[in-house]
Amino acid sequence: MSRVLVMLVLAACVQPAFAEAVKGVLQSGAIEVPYEVARPEGKGPFPPLLYIHAKRGYDEIDRAHIEQLAAQGFLVLAPDWQSGHFIERWPDRHYPETEADVEAALDVLLKRSDVCRMPAGIVGVSRGGYYALRLAAKRPEAVAAIATYYGHFQNPNAPEGQQLFSVAPEVKDLKAPLLQIIGDADFELRRMNNGRAFYSLVERGATVEIQMYPMARRAFDFRNDATPEEKIAARHARARVRAWLVRHMRLGVDGRCK
Repeated sequence: MSRVLVMLVLAACVQPAFAEAVKGVLQSGAIEVPYEVARPEGKGPFPPLLYIHAKRGYDEIDRAHIEQLAAQGFLVLAPDWQSGHFIERWPDRHYPETEADVEAALDVLLKRSDVCRMPAGIVGVSRGGYYALRLAAKRPEAVAAIATYYGHFQNPNAPEGQQLFSVAPEVKDLKAPLLQIIGDADFELRRMNNGRAFYSLVERGATVEIQMYPMARRAFDFRNDATPEEKIAARHARARVRAWLVRHMRLGVDGRCK
């Protein structure tokens, strides 16, 4: 085990406690977007992290996830990109107008007085991965690193053939280091989509890694019926994501801004 990895593991053992989660509303044009912020205990500033939820909607599972990220040392802002537009859970298509709401959330996050003056990290879950991809391609100066859980790397409104055999054009423009988290028992289409994005980024020399978990299904990190293997994978994924963000956001081994 490398010295850097050892230091990251030791730092993870002394992470700050989670302090609070508070709700707020931000303005995105004429739309009011609900959001939640989870911050570590103690005095900031803290590394800024944008959390983008899946199309199932923002719920207590996401709240638990951002609280875990806050306990790891990040100040996390999570916009509810569905509620402001009265979009029901599990929408049957992608709503491009909601992308502006996620971008507005990034701006609100970076302007907070309790975050470090630096580009943000992004954690995107499922459909949230597509938002992260679009946002990072549009605002490369504002995004330091991305981690996705079974992320979507193609326009969800694209025809089936494109879902199978290609990736979103933004992949070629992605500059932020990307970590892809996915289980090898996830749906085949999503595994293929992640794989094609991975190889596309590798081919052009981008910074990308893919973490494939054996015997792990979609949503392995929060399933009610999680197997013993999936529970281990979930713990490993949380630590893997933290290490990725610490490294590529150029934080200290304690997870604080340098």
